[in-house]
Amino acid sequence: MSRTLLLDALAGKSTQRNVWGTGTSIACRELMDRVGAYFPDAHLDAEKMFVLAAAGHTVLGFDIVMPLFSVCHEAAALGCKVNWGSVDMMPESGTPIFANVNDIKIPADFLQHPSCTVAFEAISLLKKRLGDDAAVCGKVFGSWTQAYHCFGVENFLMMTVDDPGKTKQILEKLMPVTVAFAKAQIEAGADCLLLADHATSDLCSPKAYEEFLEPMHKRLAQEIEVPLILHICGNTADRIEMIVRTGLDCFHWDTKTGSAAEVRDLAGEQLSLMGGISNYTLLRGAAEEISAAAVRAGESGINIIGPECAIPLSTPLENLQAIVQ
Repeated sequence: MSRTLLLDALAGKSTQRNVWGTGTSIACRELMDRVGAYFPDAHLDAEKMFVLAAAGHTVLGFDIVMPLFSVCHEAAALGCKVNWGSVDMMPESGTPIFANVNDIKIPADFLQHPSCTVAFEAISLLKKRLGDDAAVCGKVFGSWTQAYHCFGVENFLMMTVDDPGKTKQILEKLMPVTVAFAKAQIEAGADCLLLADHATSDLCSPKAYEEFLEPMHKRLAQEIEVPLILHICGNTADRIEMIVRTGLDCFHWDTKTGSAAEVRDLAGEQLSLMGGISNYTLLRGAAEEISAAAVRAGESGINIIGPECAIPLSTPLENLQAIVQ
């Protein structure tokens, strides 16, 4: 039932009740304690990844489960040195591995790297053990974000200004990483995918989104055969109109963009919306505030109500559960 509701909500269809969840990480220390699956093991061990992801449904009551809690799975498979973190720290990739476009080499066994295969195994377990009880969501990163890992954020962003042609070549050469990882997750059983691209307004101007990212996101919407949920952190009010044009199914938005009602007005009726609950409120607020925010999101036409982004690791479990309650 939850799976059908979630997929209907992604398609913008009316549903008989509110639909709950997020395509980003729901992992916090208290949730890890509840189910006995901890970072860094839950990034690297398929059974523990499954257990922690399934808690999004079994403990939080969400209609969607998503097992990739970090931003580093593709980066590790490309050759970046990754620190997989701890119960109190999210993973992060280290020194950039490429300096120019000719350095880009995608390993032939990219999809056989343990950081990829663990995702396929966990998705398969979720599909097999949850069935229709929840929609299974995979996660991929777009070329823009892959370039941050591989070239370094500052180096890549300088390149977008100094050499737009080279920037487009980099994005094009990294695109197969996103497509291949997406299709392999679909084959493993993913019902939908979160497409994350760190293209917030402080890193990517509206002009840069239109020039570099909108064409790539349009292609991904066409090439990937399951519903795609685009996630961008930060204020995205200046590019929602462009996101609508991509043909992507859903936008997972950050509350810095505006209120639920304001974002629904910006998106119109073509684009399904996910989110509505501020991470700051989840971390510092009271359960009553969070439940009230969830009610406002539903009344404003947010299709899937949940956290705006990957939650802080110190988020109280009571506050996460208050979203559905």
